[in-house]
Amino acid sequence: MTQTFALTPHTKPPVPPEQFEYKDLKQGEFWRHIPAYAEVDEATFLDHLWQQRQSVKTAEELLETIRGVCSSEFYADAEEGFRQAPMAVRVSPYAIALIDWSDPIDDPIRRQFIPLASALLPDHPRLTLDSLHEQQDSPLPGLVHRYVDKALFLPLAVCPVYCRFCTRSYAIGPDTENVDKITLAQTPKQWQEAFAYIASRPELEDIVISGGDVYQLAPKNIELIGNALLDIPHLRRLRFATKGPAIMPMKLITHTEWLDALTSIVERGRKCGKEVVLHTHFNAPEEITWITQKAMRLLFERGIFTRNQSVLIRGVNDTRERMQLLTKRLGHINVHPYYVYMHDMVKGVEELRTTIATAVDTEKFVRGSTAGFNTPTFVCDAPGGGGKRDVHSYEYYDRENGIAVYAAPSVKPGQAFLYFDPIDQLGAEAQARWSAAGIAEQMIREAIDNAGLENDQLVLA
Repeated sequence: MTQTFALTPHTKPPVPPEQFEYKDLKQGEFWRHIPAYAEVDEATFLDHLWQQRQSVKTAEELLETIRGVCSSEFYADAEEGFRQAPMAVRVSPYAIALIDWSDPIDDPIRRQFIPLASALLPDHPRLTLDSLHEQQDSPLPGLVHRYVDKALFLPLAVCPVYCRFCTRSYAIGPDTENVDKITLAQTPKQWQEAFAYIASRPELEDIVISGGDVYQLAPKNIELIGNALLDIPHLRRLRFATKGPAIMPMKLITHTEWLDALTSIVERGRKCGKEVVLHTHFNAPEEITWITQKAMRLLFERGIFTRNQSVLIRGVNDTRERMQLLTKRLGHINVHPYYVYMHDMVKGVEELRTTIATAVDTEKFVRGSTAGFNTPTFVCDAPGGGGKRDVHSYEYYDRENGIAVYAAPSVKPGQAFLYFDPIDQLGAEAQARWSAAGIAEQMIREAIDNAGLENDQLVLA
């Protein structure tokens, strides 16, 4: 006798409309609500040269631009914030137009680029200017060789905008009242020295070209650097790194020569059997508009693979829902989410950092939201030069006192690397312990001991 079974359908319920929020990009001439841009037509706003010329660099320029949409109290707060900031300020009209000026204090884009004195918190006592110890891993100016098969080439020290949280605030942009910048490899002679070093190290296969920001390289220099590196036989991968698509996407639309130069290097690399890709840096879902989508479509049509590296920033993307929205929105415009970094321990931006626990919780929520190749890995770039570690791969995490201990056996064996949560995010008793030097040292030593790392040398940020 043959048995038959009725099939029970397991149909999922309809998806609620809010699940499609990632497709809802800002449209139209949204910049016209800023008085300074009220009469700016689309062709002008999309002109990358106009964007560069009109970028805000001083408190006075900011006031002139946003006069009528911000309060005098906000302006005074920003003016003092400019004075105290370790990074120079430079903000594109595109970014200014995306700020919600009805609530600039809490706006995620304002938080990234315009400092407010009233929001500043004391730096963590274990913080240093070059927390990742890049200078200690630099065999010559403008080159960082930390990992065995990868090096970071820094051919310039300028950017289309200056992020307040920049891990290279020790070198990027002009000097400020608080920081005298060191010199990177900014001349063609220094570039040739870097190329010679790379050519002399056959273990190197992967070069990241950053800075600064390759958006600011002239097309001829994109080709010069790209071709020089492609000519080195043992190199297999090049990554051009830029914040540009997030804060000035129109450059990809209107600076045809720059895009053609990058395309030529990508195409030559492909013919050589070598990978050339673009790495970019979106942090907030609001940074992605119809202009962004149009720009990213140009990259996609030209076969330029684009990955994104975000930073986990308090008040910008540090909730489950906002990181999920950012991840989905990036996939929607053909940008692959690659990394979400713990905010590096850099000077003057303690109010932007968040905790290891927040990162672990957020990653758990985001994973499963979309395909694995469109899901970012959350990492901690271990202070002291340990390199990128999966954020949850700590050897020990003292959540109460905010101390995470990482090991990096393939990067710097025999060492322990510490990341410290922002003190204001800890409980009152833990905050009191950090104010006592002797107790703080004891907490750190106990964390190392609990990590079970025998005979390790302690490397502090």
